[in-house]
Amino acid sequence: MKTTHRLIAAAALAACSLGAYAQKGETVKIAHIDPLSGLMAPVGSNQLKSFQFFAEKFSKTNPAGVKFEIVSFDNKLSPAESLNAFKAALDQGVRYIAQGNGSSVAGALIEAVNKHNERNPGKEVIFLNYAAVDPDFTNSKCSYWHFRFDADTSMKIEAMTTFMKDDKDIKKVYLFNQNYSHGHQVAKFAKENLARKRSDVQIVGEDLHPLAQVRDFSPYIAKIKASGADTVITGNWGSDLALLVKAANEGGYNGKFYTYYTGVTGTPTALGQTGAGRVYQIAYSHYNMGGDIGKWMGEFKQKFNDDFYTSSVVTIYNALGEAMAKAKSTDPVKVAAALSGLKFKSYHGDVEMRKTDHQMQQPLWMTVWQKADKKFPYSPENTGMTLAPVKEFPSYVSSTPTSCQMKRPG
Repeated sequence: MKTTHRLIAAAALAACSLGAYAQKGETVKIAHIDPLSGLMAPVGSNQLKSFQFFAEKFSKTNPAGVKFEIVSFDNKLSPAESLNAFKAALDQGVRYIAQGNGSSVAGALIEAVNKHNERNPGKEVIFLNYAAVDPDFTNSKCSYWHFRFDADTSMKIEAMTTFMKDDKDIKKVYLFNQNYSHGHQVAKFAKENLARKRSDVQIVGEDLHPLAQVRDFSPYIAKIKASGADTVITGNWGSDLALLVKAANEGGYNGKFYTYYTGVTGTPTALGQTGAGRVYQIAYSHYNMGGDIGKWMGEFKQKFNDDFYTSSVVTIYNALGEAMAKAKSTDPVKVAAALSGLKFKSYHGDVEMRKTDHQMQQPLWMTVWQKADKKFPYSPENTGMTLAPVKEFPSYVSSTPTSCQMKRPG
């Protein structure tokens, strides 16, 4: 009897041990769905390289012991193409999708994932949003299957205007944004926050332009100059920011720019040596953070002759590793439950995937374009310039409330 009990106990222990490492050695495929052609291709290509670069690194170190593999799809910045890519990813057995460029695309994917998961129990998919920042995605359109690793527009504008309120040189602001949900939200929250924090500031102009279609922004710069604006707030990204900055330089506009994406491909080159002390960026990371992220940025540049700037990719791999280890599984249903409310350490400190709405809670930094030096040495696109930190906003400062009424499975 004693021998039997010992055998039963040993078998139970072995089963527990096996369960604890049930996911070890599995390959987790992530579909990267973003533009790899057209005006925004340089951004999408950079981010694809980022996902591939860190898939290799985190496959060796994540606590779940899984292997990450990236499957890429060119969505041409189109919601319709993105839905086709989503179907193709499903056909390949992919259960995790990552996208970030364009909130119009993200909105379509959220709906598609919701419908798929509802209709296909046992084949659920998780959406890892690394850069689409429309606040509605974690408010009125929140989804249990959607996890955002960037800070949304309400968070970024909260931090940005908190910084701006102490700059008494700002008197007249022009709102210049892309004509889709993201651009509309930037303008909306900028007006609300400035009215609350700096009621003396005038909004002297507002423009929305087609996404990724304008090649010459000089007419817009002429309007901005004519308005008397001393400051421009823009959520533009990719070619739409690089070409705007280029037109401002050529048109002699000397006002300030408050941006989200100055560090993104093309814009550092467009700025060049100009704009020092006048161009600001609000983001969840910056080029001169040092530590592991600084080391990885150096390795990335050496390997690709390109700059790594989408640090949410690192947070995604950290989160997946922690959640899969916690869930003892790679099944999206179990991983989603582990991700929801997960607190963990990433490259920028302790962070939390807020359970209420699946919005990452993390610090933000205001940086300014200036000459690279010994203190802040990293020079994007070999410009001799950098984005130097001037203000850190801890998670509790940059956080904003949510109206999300999330439907949870079961």
